[in-house]
Amino acid sequence: MKRTTALAALLGLTTALPALAQDKILTVGGYGGSFETLLKELIIPDFEAAHDVTVAFVPGNSTENLARLQAQRNSQELDVVILDDGPMYQADALGFCAPLADSPVKADVYDLAKLGPNSIGLGFVATGFTYNTEWFEREGWEPPKSWEDLKDPKYADILSIPPITNTYGLHALVMAARLAGGGETDIDPGFGAMADEIAPNVLVFEPSSGKMSELFQSQEIALSIWGSGRTKSLADTGFPAAFAYPEEGAVALLLAACPVVDSDAPEEAQAFIDYLLDPEIQVRLADAVGAGPVNIESELPQELAETLPYGDKIDSLVAVDWDVINPARQDWTARWAREVER
Repeated sequence: MKRTTALAALLGLTTALPALAQDKILTVGGYGGSFETLLKELIIPDFEAAHDVTVAFVPGNSTENLARLQAQRNSQELDVVILDDGPMYQADALGFCAPLADSPVKADVYDLAKLGPNSIGLGFVATGFTYNTEWFEREGWEPPKSWEDLKDPKYADILSIPPITNTYGLHALVMAARLAGGGETDIDPGFGAMADEIAPNVLVFEPSSGKMSELFQSQEIALSIWGSGRTKSLADTGFPAAFAYPEEGAVALLLAACPVVDSDAPEEAQAFIDYLLDPEIQVRLADAVGAGPVNIESELPQELAETLPYGDKIDSLVAVDWDVINPARQDWTARWAREVER
């Protein structure tokens, strides 16, 4: 039983329904932290005013909000969900996403961001190298250029890679497999390279973005596999962090959205996703959370364009095959614990 129907039954008043329609609530599940702050301060108020709706925001990471969809399978609380692309493919495959309505703004979205008929990217994040520029300059090192650089012994005990449970770590594993002659359908070479040639350099396989920042700031690491958005957030604190795109390609990580099935506010859910794809809103997302625009018409200022996935950098991003990865991910996670973080 959905929220409006349940409340009407509780009150026992059929006359309550018109009043409730006037106070329609759109429930959006998405990332917490700076993303939540951005939406609540700079995006949601204008949308509420334009669409005569109240937006209730439910913060949580992708794993938490995917679990929320699964737990509420028979009575969804969320009307729109925002997830990383990997979990979004899972949400769609499990039947939680309603079809996206056609709209003019979607015609301006990069093909790489069109995940399917039921979900769409909101912003590009590149997975590549985050490094301490002052440390590298002090050592006389060039910025990292290749995924193969993770094997360089000069990075011993000053490198951090997130574990496979984190998308950045998963991307690193897939790229290690590809460079060793394998890939998503043949992951063995990736595990071999990671366990034997890369892991010996890793100080810690750190899943927490907050702790990764602390590792940089305490001078425990000089290099990590991380996202362009996370790098921007660290650099915004004044820390000498920079992002480097590997010559084989940084891996595309998409912030993605879908309208949830059986929504109480289906029209508003579709409109909210379109609003997030608006060229000007895309620039706000880029500035606040470091997500490169998926809308071709968005124009970033020079300081953002230089670092975020944008313009020509989009063409060099590498996509991974989530249809292969997601069914195998549980087995890969167990194998990672046995072979890589042993």
